[in-house]
Order: sequence, then structure tokens, then C-alpha cells
Amino acid sequence: MRDERRAITRVALALALVALTSVVLGTVTSVIQTSRTVSNAGSVKGVGVGVYWNLACTNRTSSVNWGLLDPGSNRTVTVYVRNEGNAPATLSKTVQSWNPSTASSYLTLNWNYAGQTLSANQVLQLKLTLLVSSAITGISNFSFDTIVIATA
Repeated sequence: MRDERRAITRVALALALVALTSVVLGTVTSVIQTSRTVSNAGSVKGVGVGVYWNLACTNRTSSVNWGLLDPGSNRTVTVYVRNEGNAPATLSKTVQSWNPSTASSYLTLNWNYAGQTLSANQVLQLKLTLLVSSAITGISNFSFDTIVIATA
């Protein structure tokens, strides 16, 4: 009878240890999954405007490398946009071609453009900020196209 109790106690302790280990591993796995980084290089296109890395507009850009991003973080890049048309224009932006398509649920691209009119050949400094949701899951790499459009 005493040996039976010892065996039952050992089995109960073993089950408790397995349960505790499962909880600890589940927590560690959850922390690892939510702290993963995501990365991309996205394209930037201008319609009626040129997009450049420098104020002198000599270093045209066609892509932004956002680097490695953590959930809940953001990254800002500065570009310079020049109205390359012959008339004053306002700007708009669109973001499209998300890959994977679910990335648009977790990533938001904002800019500091306030609606001002750009004269022909005028250059405007723009800050593009990519926000990563803290709830992002299942995405380790992504891409999207940013299009800046001048409308006269």
C-alpha cells in the first residue's frame, strides 16, 4: 500500500512538472513570436513629381529599405519631392501591392504632408513613417508600393 502511494505521488508530481513545463514553454514561445522582427524594401514612385534622397534632387530614389522592424515600432525616412510639372500641384499618396496581402492589416504608412500647393520645380521635404502594429503575426517579410501623385 505504501509503495502504491509513492507511485501515485510520483505520477502526480511528474504530471504537475509536465504541466508547469508546458506553461513555461508556451509563455516563452509567445514572447518569441511577438518579439519577431519584420523587414522589407518597398518601391516609391512619383507621378508628376520626382522623389529624391537629397534636397538638391540629384539622388533619385525608387525604393525604401525599412530595415528590421519590431512589433509596435515605427520607422521614419525623409525624402524630398519636387513638382516636375509646369503648374502648381497638390500631392496625394496611395499604397498598393501589399505582399503578403495581410500586411496591410498590420502596417500603416503615414506622412507629414499638410496639403500645401507646390509650385513648378518646388521641392518639399516629406517624412514617411511606417507604423507596425503590436499585434502583427505571421509576417516576417513584406513589400508594398508607395505612389506619390501630383494633381494640378
